[in-house]
Amino acid sequence: MTNNEVKSQSRNYTVPLITITLLFFMWGFITCMNDILIPYLKQLFKLSFFESMLVQFCFFGAYFIGSLIYFFISISKGDPINKVGYKKGILFGIFLAAFGCILFYPAATFSYYPLFLGALFILGLGFTVLQITANAYVSLLGSEDSASSRLNMTQAFNAFGTTIAPVLGGHLIFEFFSSADGSFSAVATRIPYLIFAGILLLVALLISRVKLPSFQTQEEEIVKGWGALNYSHLKFGVFAMFCYVGGEVAVGSFIISFLEETMKFNEAISKNYLSLYWGGAMIGRFLGAISLNHSISQGKKALFMLGAAAVVFLVIFSIVDLTFAQISFFLVFIVLNFIAFFIGKAAPARTLSIFAGINVILLISAMVNQGELAMYSILGIGIFNSIMFSNIYTLAISGLGKYTSQGSSLVVMAILGGAIVPIFQGYLADQFGVQHSFIIPVFCYLIILIFGAYCTKYLGHVQAAESKSGH
Repeated sequence: MTNNEVKSQSRNYTVPLITITLLFFMWGFITCMNDILIPYLKQLFKLSFFESMLVQFCFFGAYFIGSLIYFFISISKGDPINKVGYKKGILFGIFLAAFGCILFYPAATFSYYPLFLGALFILGLGFTVLQITANAYVSLLGSEDSASSRLNMTQAFNAFGTTIAPVLGGHLIFEFFSSADGSFSAVATRIPYLIFAGILLLVALLISRVKLPSFQTQEEEIVKGWGALNYSHLKFGVFAMFCYVGGEVAVGSFIISFLEETMKFNEAISKNYLSLYWGGAMIGRFLGAISLNHSISQGKKALFMLGAAAVVFLVIFSIVDLTFAQISFFLVFIVLNFIAFFIGKAAPARTLSIFAGINVILLISAMVNQGELAMYSILGIGIFNSIMFSNIYTLAISGLGKYTSQGSSLVVMAILGGAIVPIFQGYLADQFGVQHSFIIPVFCYLIILIFGAYCTKYLGHVQAAESKSGH
């Protein structure tokens, strides 16, 4: 696409962004439902922590399988998305995810754990296609400099879905559709997931009617070979994404069990605190979208960030069934988040390192302390996870040119971390307790810290060299 074509379509970017953002919200909601399913299925089928983590293993393992298939197709036949277009790719991903939701009906009817795992695998395959297509598409809807800001904004609405899911989804499964006598029954998952399938199909209908800009290029229709792997920052970014998704999913998966162990909360109470964890990510992503936007002056940034934080905090307060006193501690994390953003100076790599370092400290605090201090520490991780996916993603695929979709599939493949890391943490939790098992995410965030430092120092030189060589 020429620069003139890009400029001519720029006026149409607002509607496509809004439409894709709605999709981000929905898949965030359904993904976070796994954190509700894990304790539910653990009690229903009398599972160990290791066995219950097979939920995340199958769901996020699908990301690896799907992305691996995509990658091998791209290096042998050419990039599929560049051939069929982003719109068709997004619609295919939605239909596949909806089919995965529908499969919950027979799984619940027969009350058979392997069927649940199969449904989650299909659902994960659908979201794999969406991750490859939608994230890359958002990064292309504007200049490369503002890609992190745009992706943070769409990810913020993804986090809005993950914030609502524990409260609404937990109510549907633990209370509304549960057995009359309060006992656990697989049928409680049937209607909620049919509803999710219906909403996904409605989103697909909306997207099919909206005109989305095309970024296909005739001269780059066939991009074969292993070209994307020639970029060192992409390879490091793939590893960093593995660690990020693994760490985030592991922490979210164990919060309910962690609060049961340290605070003696039941599932009905814990789901509200789980919502705070994901709500923190939503706050941080809205702030990140503003902070990483280079077109806004520093004075306006501070004002906009303050307003956004206040509005989102009030939204979270209205969602969770907790008093202001119970969530007021979150204001401390919001202030700390503000400080971290301004120290990062709107540089994605530097901000990434700062946030990862803070999460290492919070995890260690959660491991060595007891009571409310341990609880606050683990819940505060969410707000500093906020910008990690978008920043790692955009840093990893920066400057890839015609290899962007291929590189995107590799980064999405790294979401395998969400399958592997919780399994290892589940094993440690069975052996040493939930609290001590958080040593696994500590190492994940240390790797992310190093990746941010690497990009801060070297990526600018790499991009300059590639520009001169014509990449």
